[in-house]
Amino acid sequence: MILYLHGFRSSPQSFKARHMAERMQALGRLPEYYCPQLPASPAQAINLALRYAQQFPAEQLTVVGSSLGGFYATWLAEHLGCRAVLLNPAVKPPRDLESYVGVTTQYHSDEPFEFKHAYIDELRALVVDKITRPERYFLIAATGDEVLDWREMTAHYPGAKQIVIEGSDHGISEFADYADEVLAFCGIVPLNPLNPPNSLQAGDEALS
Repeated sequence: MILYLHGFRSSPQSFKARHMAERMQALGRLPEYYCPQLPASPAQAINLALRYAQQFPAEQLTVVGSSLGGFYATWLAEHLGCRAVLLNPAVKPPRDLESYVGVTTQYHSDEPFEFKHAYIDELRALVVDKITRPERYFLIAATGDEVLDWREMTAHYPGAKQIVIEGSDHGISEFADYADEVLAFCGIVPLNPLNPPNSLQAGDEALS
C-alpha cells in the first residue's frame, strides 16, 4: 500500500502524485494507492494520514512524501515502523515556513489557503531530530532545488538509500525516470536499477 503525501500548498493534482497514480493504474494496482488532500494545519494533516496508515500492517505500507509531505512521511515512518520515500523533503519546516504565514492560494486552484502562525508550533511537535532504521528510507534529492537545500536532506537521512540528482528542480521534473525505482522500494514492481547520467548515488565520491 502506498500513501502519498503532497507538499505545502500542493494537492493530489501535482505532477508526481498524478504520475504515481497513472503507474499504479497501468500495473492494475490503483486500489493500493491513496493520495488525500491534506489540511493546512500540520496537526490535522498528520492525524488524517495516521488514521489511514494505521489500517495497514507496517510492513505492507510505504509513505511517499514530497517536500512538506516528506516531513510528515518521516514522522509516520518513525512512529509506525513503515517504509518512507522522501522526494526533496522539507527537513526544517518550522524554520522554512515562518515566512509563509498568511493567506495565499493553492498551486492547482484558486482556492484560498491560510497558513496560521499557530501551525509553526504544530510543525515543531512533529520534528524528528534523528531517524532510526535508515534501511526503511529512500531519499531522492535534487541539487537544483530552488526551495530547499539538498545538503540538509542528505545529512538528515544518513545510511538511507539515496539518489542525488544533479540539477533538476524542487518539483523533480524528471520524476518519471525514477518512478519505477520508487515503486520497487515500495514492493510494487521488481527492481530495475536506473542509473541516469545526471544522477549521483549516495556514497559516490562527488557527494563527499
